[in-house]
Amino acid sequence: MKTIPYWIETAGAFPDRSGKPLTEDTDLVVIGAGLTGLSTALHSARKGARVTLVEKGQIGSGASARNGGMANLGFTIGVGQAIRRYGLERAREIYNSYGEAVDTVERLVNEESIDCQFRRVGRLGVASRPAHFESKKAQQRALAKHFGHETTLIGKAELRSEIGSDTYHGGLLDPFSAALHVGRFVRGMAEACERSGVEIHERNAAVGVRRTAAGRFEVSTERGVIRAGQVMMATDAYTDRNFPWLRRQQVCVGSFIIVTEPLGEELARDIIPKARLIVDSNQVCHYFRLTPDNRLLFGGRARFAPSDPTSDKKSGAVLFREMCGIFPQLSRTKIEYVWGGSVGFAMDRIVHAGQTDDGVYYSMGYAGHGVQMATHMGQVMAEVMDGHPEVSPVRDIAPPRIPLYNGTAWFLPFAGAYYKTLDRIR
Repeated sequence: MKTIPYWIETAGAFPDRSGKPLTEDTDLVVIGAGLTGLSTALHSARKGARVTLVEKGQIGSGASARNGGMANLGFTIGVGQAIRRYGLERAREIYNSYGEAVDTVERLVNEESIDCQFRRVGRLGVASRPAHFESKKAQQRALAKHFGHETTLIGKAELRSEIGSDTYHGGLLDPFSAALHVGRFVRGMAEACERSGVEIHERNAAVGVRRTAAGRFEVSTERGVIRAGQVMMATDAYTDRNFPWLRRQQVCVGSFIIVTEPLGEELARDIIPKARLIVDSNQVCHYFRLTPDNRLLFGGRARFAPSDPTSDKKSGAVLFREMCGIFPQLSRTKIEYVWGGSVGFAMDRIVHAGQTDDGVYYSMGYAGHGVQMATHMGQVMAEVMDGHPEVSPVRDIAPPRIPLYNGTAWFLPFAGAYYKTLDRIR
């Protein structure tokens, strides 16, 4: 098994953007060259800003190319919970932003002619228990009533037309969610940034930010200091210890993915006949889809452990057993790729964006919706930094503090055991 993301290896060659001389003075420094950073840089440059983008690794080496390639509508909290927490109008605004985010991805793909196989194939949320299907029915009613979002309920008897497995008890189909090749999307976004004049510096980590007496910023990097009028932190779950405030605002959870060998057209269509994006209803959930070359990508939490090549292979073995439990017809299929990464969750499981006390901008906590929300929030934050804070759907919603947490999620194994127990009994 290759322990690199399938999306990166099949995206085509990425140029080396390291080792270039740093511009000493600029309008905006963006820290982190994943989708948040690329989108922020692109949209700010389109407004005429001089933008310098610094990345400690390679373009997209964090979460942006380590995911399932799914741009799904809907957030990770229940409709009723969102309304109780924010009120109907604000809940509707936040929910709608997740749909607008998929539109943002599609618009950028078209505007910048990014060949990333973007397709609105639809997301199918499948019920792992009969009781979960009853919850899907309630969810469908609530989405239509409060948000005007129409979905299709699929009973167990009809589910075989959507998935080649008898594991599940029905599902809820959202037709507007999209699949894409995220490696190619990341590469295309970087190329779009450079066409708009953004300077990209790879393998040059930011190690500190200081606000000067004059109100500007000094960004210290491994290769020198950059002075800027504004700074945007776009590191999300890959925020390191040089930026402790942002690191403490979210818990980083491991997620792992395996990708099979090519299955061939017949077997691929037996497994997922309509090429849907599928997510199950467990607390420790699975998500899976077909890749453009008819492999099965299968992901999940697997193990509540950090990602490294050894850990990823152990997680891959867990995922293979779980995949075969759902699709016994794949028991003799080879796994060609396995990798892991981190997903950022704030305690309230929604995106947060704004400014720190020192005036540094940030966006974080995508909770598994980063492909579209990171891209969209980059556009939003370019507007916010241009003097339009009202465009942010999460304006004035501060991330809640996490008790007894210093940025190291020591409690994840215990939380994992708890949620796996819930999945067994509910």
